[in-house]
Amino acid sequence: MAKKNVIIIGASSGIGKELAKVFSGKGYVVGITARRLEMLSEVKKELPSISFMKRMDVAIPEEAMGILEGLINEMGGIDIIVISAGIGFINSDLTWEKEKSTIDVNVAGFMAMANVAMKHFIRQGSGHIVGISSIAAIRGDSSAPAYSASKAFMSNYLEALRFKVKKMKVPIAVTDIQPGFVDTKMAQGDGLFWVAPVEKAAMQIFDVIKNKKEHAYITKRWRFIAWILKIIPGRILAKF
Repeated sequence: MAKKNVIIIGASSGIGKELAKVFSGKGYVVGITARRLEMLSEVKKELPSISFMKRMDVAIPEEAMGILEGLINEMGGIDIIVISAGIGFINSDLTWEKEKSTIDVNVAGFMAMANVAMKHFIRQGSGHIVGISSIAAIRGDSSAPAYSASKAFMSNYLEALRFKVKKMKVPIAVTDIQPGFVDTKMAQGDGLFWVAPVEKAAMQIFDVIKNKKEHAYITKRWRFIAWILKIIPGRILAKF
């Protein structure tokens, strides 16, 4: 079987880093990007298969779009693009800098990367876009308003892209991954529960991608929490 190429955007730490290791261990040719070049270089050293690396800051969308296009060309084409870059803050005080940074990365940055990926795959006639959203996309969070809103944007944008390619009848898969708490720096706050090891989360995400599923909660037990979040009245949720 021919080797497949995958790009993971936001691979210097957390889920993105672990996914790069999983894909590389499975024999994929892996391209990794992130803002922190030193950390990215350390990740590259851990990858057993052929790999490529580019520094990219998705908060500078136009520049990041050019870098992604260049990396796709350098790798000779791409089968899968995983958009894992993201930030989040506990921000009950609505500090503007934190709100704006969240939107710059999780909305504008994400959309720029999805734009390049979708246009490339349409020209190619196939491909797979994966977005790492969050269980937080389901309802607004008073302690992290911009974060929950940005993840809702991601999930809805991915759904719109999925509808688009189905309408076009182009074999492009679009996957929305909504993790619960995973043991990374992104997991913030007190009283966290069901915190999954990042290795377990990454393996489940890999299986979802391999099977080209449209949506998945990670880990699987978070389907129960998602169901509760969807049906609980707002007046009750507002108390938490």
